[in-house]
Amino acid sequence: MGVYGEYNFLVGMNAPKSRIHHYVPRWYQKRFLPLGQETLFYLNLKPEKVAKGRIRFTRKDLWYWHSSRCFCVDDLYSMRFGKALTDILEKRFFGTVDKRGAAAAEFFDSYEGIKSGINEAFRDLIMYMGAQRFRTPRGLDWMKRQMGAKDQTRALIAMSNLFELYGTMWLEGVWELVKAGKSATKFIISDEPITFFNRRIYPSEDAYPGGEELSKVGTRTIFPLSPETCAIVTHVQLARNPNVNPLEIRINARAFQQAVAKLTDLQFGRELEEEEVLRINYILKRRATRYIASGNKKWLYPERHLGEISWAKLDNDWFLFPHLWKIPFTAEIVMGFKNGRAWGMDEYGRTPGNPDYKDQDRHDRDWVSFQYAKLEWARKRAGKALAHVDDTMREDSVGDSMMTDYLRKEGLIATK
Repeated sequence: MGVYGEYNFLVGMNAPKSRIHHYVPRWYQKRFLPLGQETLFYLNLKPEKVAKGRIRFTRKDLWYWHSSRCFCVDDLYSMRFGKALTDILEKRFFGTVDKRGAAAAEFFDSYEGIKSGINEAFRDLIMYMGAQRFRTPRGLDWMKRQMGAKDQTRALIAMSNLFELYGTMWLEGVWELVKAGKSATKFIISDEPITFFNRRIYPSEDAYPGGEELSKVGTRTIFPLSPETCAIVTHVQLARNPNVNPLEIRINARAFQQAVAKLTDLQFGRELEEEEVLRINYILKRRATRYIASGNKKWLYPERHLGEISWAKLDNDWFLFPHLWKIPFTAEIVMGFKNGRAWGMDEYGRTPGNPDYKDQDRHDRDWVSFQYAKLEWARKRAGKALAHVDDTMREDSVGDSMMTDYLRKEGLIATK
């Protein structure tokens, strides 16, 4: 149960029970509503086909509903023990996850550099992301398949114990918080708020319930925090070599192991262009299971404004990549403790006991591919908005300066 502790599922069996369970919590939905608006445009991507005698029709697909009616299923989190029914998971587990997750989303929605509380907020954001990934009907179906659980109660217990499954790989990724502040179109809500994108894993070919994508090196995690902020997490291996086979398994892909993040490397402040926001919304829509929503009806149809769309080419201009010139090329992180002990890991989370720890050949190959990647990224992103990192150590200004010098030498931007 991680930081959320243990609890007895049988406590409160006779207490009043909630029966309508939101797998996309209402606090999250409300973040996407314009000030003063209480209802969402709620789009059913797979409206039911009805046959009544000779009459056949398809039900209405777009509704204008209050958040209380969106992204919910009756008794989704109710657990049955014999004849007793309990919603303790909804009240205690998700109650804590959502409270901390809401505060973390607010913290990073307005993030502009290191400030007090970032360690706790980052931890809580990752915890919330893990729970959100598996609390949806699709996530629970995946959990049932993995655990061989046929009933909902077993799947829910498994989820409450395994929701931190992806935390290690997210923690080791390169994080960027992109903005849609200058775009007329804003980010939408999906029934899979934690969305995976891999240009070689097509939505139509990814059999339900999916869920095997994150270990692939080419998979990005996309998570809108609000209409104007979206988190994107990229594997370090992909950032160092964008031309790697996207379907390869990430180096040292694993779960439930200790990892460290250098939060001064978190990137923020890049304003996306309108067409880039539309592409993210298109990814969210295509990867949704059945429903998407927004405070603005037009934002639910990004495909109408993108023209011809190729899934494999959605990121050909590398707009989903972070600022490569601001990613440090580290080989190892070492931590010392007051008792004199030390702990370390290399850039792929391998510890000294791993036979590939600090693999020098791999490090040298990565160095070469990363230098080429930075040059290619600069050419592709010349003239576009740039992300920032905390500039305490001048990493932000130095990264921009080095990239600008290269582009001037190549004649891609004007010389002073």
